[in-house]
Amino acid sequence: MNPSTIRFITTFGQVGEIPKAPGTFGALVALLFALAIDRGFGFWGLLVATIGITLLGFWSVNEALRERPGEDPSEIVIDEVAGMFVALLFPAFVFWLTGVGDWATRAYPAWIAAFALFRLFDIWKPSIIGKIDARRDAQAVMLDDLVAGAAAGVCTLVIATLWHLVF
Repeated sequence: MNPSTIRFITTFGQVGEIPKAPGTFGALVALLFALAIDRGFGFWGLLVATIGITLLGFWSVNEALRERPGEDPSEIVIDEVAGMFVALLFPAFVFWLTGVGDWATRAYPAWIAAFALFRLFDIWKPSIIGKIDARRDAQAVMLDDLVAGAAAGVCTLVIATLWHLVF
């Protein structure tokens, strides 16, 4: 495939080319896209989009880093997009399961927490996330963000549960 197309995909439409904090901007744009997808197509639409962006991410990152093994360039943000989608799947699933519609516009603490926790885990890279990142291969570029997203999603649900038990 054309290298400029691969770059367009890995930078998520050139969001990754923002000079300061491209990962944070990638996650923020992903948050907005995921909320729009959930609002328009519900949990199942978000799940399909998450699977699609994850598969596209693995493929495009592998292609982009084929000649540059061991690199994790900051302009590649498709991994943040996939990780953010994963983080949002957790509250989206709970709201779908409980029959709460349009949580994207009403339950802002859930998606703010998922965003903040995802960025925390993606930057800090605690435990297994750091071990995956240390592999320094194309798959690790995606995997560490997917695990950070899952950790953020679980923590979002734990915090929400504790909040609702106390208040």
